[in-house]
Amino acid sequence: MTTFWSLWISIITIATFVGIAALLYWCSRDKMGVEEGEDMGHEYDGIREINNPLPKWWSYMFWGTLVFGAVYLVLYPGLGNFKGVLGWTSSDQTVRSMAESQASMERSRQEKTLDQYAKELGDAQARFGETFKALAYDSTGNTLLPITQIAENDEAIKVGQRLFIQNCAQCHGSDARGQAGYPNLTDDAWLYGGEAETIKTTIMNGRIGVMPAWIDSLGEDGVKNVTSYVLSMSGRKVNAQDAAAGKQRFVVCAACHGTDGKGNPAFGAPDLTDNTWLYGGSRRAVEATITHGRQGVMPAWKDVLGEEKVQLISAYVWSLSESNSK
Repeated sequence: MTTFWSLWISIITIATFVGIAALLYWCSRDKMGVEEGEDMGHEYDGIREINNPLPKWWSYMFWGTLVFGAVYLVLYPGLGNFKGVLGWTSSDQTVRSMAESQASMERSRQEKTLDQYAKELGDAQARFGETFKALAYDSTGNTLLPITQIAENDEAIKVGQRLFIQNCAQCHGSDARGQAGYPNLTDDAWLYGGEAETIKTTIMNGRIGVMPAWIDSLGEDGVKNVTSYVLSMSGRKVNAQDAAAGKQRFVVCAACHGTDGKGNPAFGAPDLTDNTWLYGGSRRAVEATITHGRQGVMPAWKDVLGEEKVQLISAYVWSLSESNSK
């Protein structure tokens, strides 16, 4: 935080405290010119107004809250760049990469500083680390169990599901059925392959899928025709003449999707014949995909979760597909 913003926040915070204290003091003074408990000379609907001050417990509560806030600001961060007497921090704000974050957390644990984020991660690892290891490794503790074998362990699947909900549900949904742009993980339509080790590779290293824009190469009529042909491949009723023209132009798409439109897991090119659409299967959605292209990014989770957690999530995801859940 720059010096300007540090001063700005500090001044506003201190001014607020001073203002509240002044207001409390002003309200505690009797300025009505009438003795406490005496009639104020006002009446409404038969009710007389009496000069009664705020209850003492109420006033003390306000002053106590103000004092508590002042003590808090002395002990903890709250005044710009001032870190407080205790030096507590929720996280190291200087990190710029995952490697720096991990190094910061390790340093925090070793030096026993008051980095709350590192402390919580350390506590979680101490509490659950052995559980993850016991479910992911064999009896020697040195070799990871096959994903398909882990999938047969109900306890491991429950843990894998919890890890999935914590880390993957934001995109794929808590039921793993995905949404527009994020694959459904419960069917058998896998962009990069649904084998157990392939799923693990995807989670560990991430994926970057690029569908180029074809409007410049095909033109508007070409996009319209290719859209008709692509829709026809999945059994949709389209204009036969447009589809025939689109079939001739589909050659530019065949390099990735194959001449039969069955896709290619090596490129993450989807099967166009199964009526499963990542970005929507309406004519408008398919035209938009061909016209403007698509870019999909699956982040790498290796450094975030570690291999044993990825192994458990992989087992859970593998168990969800239709062919493996039977």
